[in-house]
Amino acid sequence: MATERGRYYRDPAGGPDLISVTNALSSIAKPALVPWAAGMTADAVIAAPIATARRARHEPIVLRRELVAVSREYTERAQDLGTRVHLRAVSLVLNTPYAYDPEVEPYAVQLAAWFRLWRVDFERDIEAVETTVVHRRYGYAGTGDLWVWLPTGPFRRRQLWLIDYKTSAKKPATTVYHEQPLQLAALRHAPVWLLPDDSDGEALKVRRTGLLNLRARAHRLIEVPSGRKQFRAFLGAVNTARYLHTAPGAYPTVLPPWAPGAREREAA
Repeated sequence: MATERGRYYRDPAGGPDLISVTNALSSIAKPALVPWAAGMTADAVIAAPIATARRARHEPIVLRRELVAVSREYTERAQDLGTRVHLRAVSLVLNTPYAYDPEVEPYAVQLAAWFRLWRVDFERDIEAVETTVVHRRYGYAGTGDLWVWLPTGPFRRRQLWLIDYKTSAKKPATTVYHEQPLQLAALRHAPVWLLPDDSDGEALKVRRTGLLNLRARAHRLIEVPSGRKQFRAFLGAVNTARYLHTAPGAYPTVLPPWAPGAREREAA
């Protein structure tokens, strides 16, 4: 559920609301976002320099508001595309109908190619898709994309992987962000799966974790660490997010004792 503090999950068992993994990770500073947003704004100006200059003279307030919103609108479009690709991935695995979406289909083609490359048998090798995991002790929940057995062990022995799909229209297929191993660590170390009837199931032990970067013309499976080190770092993000979500919005002003009204403020 979306709240003014970001996304939280309601616990079907009736406990406190659980902060989402992505919500917790939003407390981590991402210095690359500032130059990226500036670049998006610059691109918008460069794309229409004459019209932008004319509007800067005649309607500067409206123009400024639109330019400020450029990066946010791009982010929302990218998030919407990612959601649709995830839904298409579920339909691919479960062989359920999905309305043709020309923007999504190139990514689905790459995902299907990856399944063929690894000779994944959906019935035999896939344990779960789009499954919510819960860690009540630490108060968080999140949704994993794919739990799949791959022949990556010695002598091609199968190992259980937890894989997260990542889509982008512009970033290369080798892209990995610093917080992504923390995301997978959170999902990997959660001890409970929520089953379709909202009852608890014991999470399977994951051996390895990776990002499946899907692009319109390429794909890449990249293994990322998700051990205790990454899990502890994620829990730090949880604590930071909780503090920020409950911190007061204002603090009292301190006046010298001889200032007018100081005694009245102290008494209050």
